[in-house]
Amino acid sequence: MDREKFIQAKRIVIKLGTNVLRGDDGHVSLPRVFSFIEDISNLVHSGKEVIVITSGAVGLGKKRLGLDSTEGTALKQACAAIGQSKLMSIYESGFDTYGLVAAQILLTEDDFSIRTRYLSLRTTLNKLLELGVIPVINQNDTVSTIEIFPRYANMQVCFSDNDKLSALVASELDADLLIILSDVDGLFDKNPKNNPDAKIIREVPEVTEEIYSLGTDASEGGRGGMRTKLKAAQLVTRFGGKVLIANGKVPYIIKKIFNGEDYGTMFLPQNEDLPDKKRWIGYATNILGGIMVNNGAKKALIKETKSLLPIGVIKIINEFNKGDVVSIVDENNEEFARGIVNYNSEACEKLIGSHSDNIIDILGFKNYDAIITRDNITIL
Repeated sequence: MDREKFIQAKRIVIKLGTNVLRGDDGHVSLPRVFSFIEDISNLVHSGKEVIVITSGAVGLGKKRLGLDSTEGTALKQACAAIGQSKLMSIYESGFDTYGLVAAQILLTEDDFSIRTRYLSLRTTLNKLLELGVIPVINQNDTVSTIEIFPRYANMQVCFSDNDKLSALVASELDADLLIILSDVDGLFDKNPKNNPDAKIIREVPEVTEEIYSLGTDASEGGRGGMRTKLKAAQLVTRFGGKVLIANGKVPYIIKKIFNGEDYGTMFLPQNEDLPDKKRWIGYATNILGGIMVNNGAKKALIKETKSLLPIGVIKIINEFNKGDVVSIVDENNEEFARGIVNYNSEACEKLIGSHSDNIIDILGFKNYDAIITRDNITIL
């Protein structure tokens, strides 16, 4: 895709990673942060809507306390509390210099997974953008409970790092472009740290398994890595958004990107039409339980867009309540879909392999013929 066409965007999400917000000494790099603020301010003044996803709170708190590590949930949460106020003060004072208002939004997994909270969040973000405000979003490490309670040990969370968070925000708010700024130039055909002859890939038409295999894990100080960035790109591009991964340490990188200069790796949109509710089911919810289905049921769900009937179920995984979103896996325990269940796990156990006509005889009541109706199933 032509670079000029690629950067055409009205609504933009910009994710700033931990390692681009701080210098080599571990302290926040004020000149770099203010260069981001200047570039973003220019975008807003030109009529664009910009949402900032920022990392860095835990690292700033750690540095402020003079700690060598943040091992342990309580200590990490304490560092996040200390660092977040410092981080936000920088953004507020910086955007104020350009006559703009910044709004702090701290999110946990439940803010997406609980649908009423998700809808409220989306409404608020849209209103802030309408008012010309710049939302500054970060994961709320201070109050996140996912790592504390044993009940959540096997949970698939909707996001565990700001790469996925930025993808959720971009896809759920129908952003035209997600820019992920990290400490790497983009996606390479091999790991550039170990291979001096590695070449950058300037354009990715689709995030396939082959592309995903090129990803590496997080560098020290961050929680993402190229793998999580590729997952983020896969999610956003599936629903028609564009993604650019570029090096945030290049001076005035945002300005250069929107000047049409050839930085980073472009990920092209796929334009799959999926209703908002199905996006939410598939990608914005926490998953506690699951249902294993036979091959016949898998084929009916994927190729024939059928509902999931009790006769196709062969196993119930973990406990869940009526109305929860659960994972749907095949006989090899590979997840291929998610859906909202019409019965709790106890009832589903009793219904395994049964015909829908027998539901009332087995349970003594009947909500639906299907365990999950087709309108509430998202194929991944």
